[in-house]
Amino acid sequence: MGIIEKIKEIEAEMARTQKNKATEYHLGQLKAKIAKLRTQLLEPPKGSSGAGEGFEVTKFGHGRVALIGFPSVGKSTLLTLLTGTHSEAASYEFTTLTCIPGIINYNDTKIQLLDLPGIIEGASQGKGRGRQVIAVAKSSDIVLMILDASKSEGHRQILTSELEAVGLRLNKRPPQIYFKKKKTGGISFNSTCALTQVDEKLCYQILHEYKIHNAEVLFREDASVDDLIDVIEGNRKYMKCVYVYNKIDVIGIDDVDRLARQPNSVVISCNLKLNLDRLLARMWEEMGLVRVYTKPQGQQPDFSDPVVLSTDRGGCTVEDFCNHIHRSLVKDVKYVLVWGLSSRHYPQHCGLSHPLHDEDVVQIVKKKEKEEGGRGRFKSHSNAPARISDREKKAPLKQ
Repeated sequence: MGIIEKIKEIEAEMARTQKNKATEYHLGQLKAKIAKLRTQLLEPPKGSSGAGEGFEVTKFGHGRVALIGFPSVGKSTLLTLLTGTHSEAASYEFTTLTCIPGIINYNDTKIQLLDLPGIIEGASQGKGRGRQVIAVAKSSDIVLMILDASKSEGHRQILTSELEAVGLRLNKRPPQIYFKKKKTGGISFNSTCALTQVDEKLCYQILHEYKIHNAEVLFREDASVDDLIDVIEGNRKYMKCVYVYNKIDVIGIDDVDRLARQPNSVVISCNLKLNLDRLLARMWEEMGLVRVYTKPQGQQPDFSDPVVLSTDRGGCTVEDFCNHIHRSLVKDVKYVLVWGLSSRHYPQHCGLSHPLHDEDVVQIVKKKEKEEGGRGRFKSHSNAPARISDREKKAPLKQ
């Protein structure tokens, strides 16, 4: 029996099992088995050498956005409108067969937009080119899920379940669970709050399913069984996702208003070029890019080429800003002067841990090189010899 057949068999057993207090331990074990099998499904086959077949797309720019959706929902048309890069669009499905990148120049930054082939139901099990598409989506900063506004709402649920099956968690934060394997000592289970979904016995059974018999587990929130399995697996990626409803020109105004009011949703029309500016603004807001401008000492700030930072790519502190310019710059920094929203007064003297905001201006003040020995009466070193025997003898006085 293959891995896919085993997953279907366990899913069928979970579907026919009643959910109550007596069966929660059994269901927890079944969820752990499915998670292990799905991880094995994503691993390359044994005996294969080298990398598998995928989309070779070099990272470029200050951010990366992936377009994911069913075939013929307008991904290629949207890429052409936003970037100017030609991506073939036709009235038949699977027009795009590979990954086509484009660059959006927005707010003095360059954002890489990737047009990916359409995925179908069962993509997480390898149907179509689903695995390659999802692998590229994992390397992106945010995901734009393109949906057809004229079709049913089930497409969104199908795509979300396909992405979750391969370890992508959309618009969720990592669970507050501390987990660490140990060599000895058994399993230590603790919590800082009341738990209603997981108890000590269920945690032991899930860990034993993974053949983990020595570990430390600490719950800092009332998490679920799925959250605990995600922490044990350790290969989950938590990403932001914007649901983009295209083709709003073929539905009524009431449906457009309902879709636009849903959380993390934007309505557009590629045919009539409607609301594309709002889509770009929402994309910028979700990516959380921070532009920092440099100011040389005694000169005007340089507003032409900002240093772009983000929380997902290194951080947004003064130390991250210095590392972005040069790794050795941090050692020479005495303090920095900051103008902008992050400072209380203009300018503010800040240290390396100061968080920077968008459109801040930063001037770096370096440490001065110490002169050898100091000056005048403040000399710290003497030129005299250290030992008496090394002193030069004076010439005798003339008789």
